[in-house]
Amino acid sequence: MESIHLRTTRLAVISATPEMARAERDDRALLTRAYHIRLAEPWPPPLNDEASLAWTISVLDALGDQAGWGGWYICLPGRDGEPAIAIGGCGFKGLPDASGTVEVGYSVVEEYQRRGYASEAIGALIDWAFAQPGVRRVIAETFPELIGSLGVLRKLGFRQVEGGSEPGVLRFERLR
Repeated sequence: MESIHLRTTRLAVISATPEMARAERDDRALLTRAYHIRLAEPWPPPLNDEASLAWTISVLDALGDQAGWGGWYICLPGRDGEPAIAIGGCGFKGLPDASGTVEVGYSVVEEYQRRGYASEAIGALIDWAFAQPGVRRVIAETFPELIGSLGVLRKLGFRQVEGGSEPGVLRFERLR
């Protein structure tokens, strides 16, 4: 699987490969050396842990050569040959379903929150997803107390809909 690199005004949004995610888990120096990505400290971003990384690796493995439908790194581009700094993670929970729906998620390291990075990165991912054949809808879920996350979704034109995946979870959608 080849990595996809999206550029925004301030960010490099880089799709993870299974090898990159394994390097994140097992050998962060390899992630920097081989892929030119250094993780911000502290890492991982909120609501991410070893279990979520293991899940991400399983999704990436299942995708085969279909890049982009798993995890992505939200990075500040490196300067003067320095590695990019991953300040958060985002991505999709797999391929579009039969109705053309994909689910997106995101999290940014606390030090880099409230600067518009999540909105910028997720906006790029949504544009990428809608450019893929058959994608008609992007959904996202968050908790009502995550005010910043609610702001990201509203800023990007999502609207709240019924059907959160569990009690207390809010679901949002954006149509093509």
